[in-house]
Amino acid sequence: MITALAAAKAYANSGAMGVGSVGSIGGGQKNGLDFGDILKSAMTDATKASKVAEHKIADQVAGKAELVDVVTAISSAEASLETVMSVRDQVISAYQEIMRMPI
Repeated sequence: MITALAAAKAYANSGAMGVGSVGSIGGGQKNGLDFGDILKSAMTDATKASKVAEHKIADQVAGKAELVDVVTAISSAEASLETVMSVRDQVISAYQEIMRMPI
């Protein structure tokens, strides 16, 4: 289940990734990122957030980090992962709908 916070983060990230400047459908020149680049960027961001959370946990165990920082990093990683999972579910749903279309 995607939360309001995760949806807000996804919306904020989409503006930063240039979603509004995706090239035209007609096959002309691209003015920005294509869909594959956007997905790759989202996956990279989710992976980075997860690694940051892991490092914060290790720092907390070693006594070098505050618990608030650890919780913030974990919730950020969770929101990124939920966003990626939501996009994946929508892509799968769209693919299944296309496969049901008569030729």
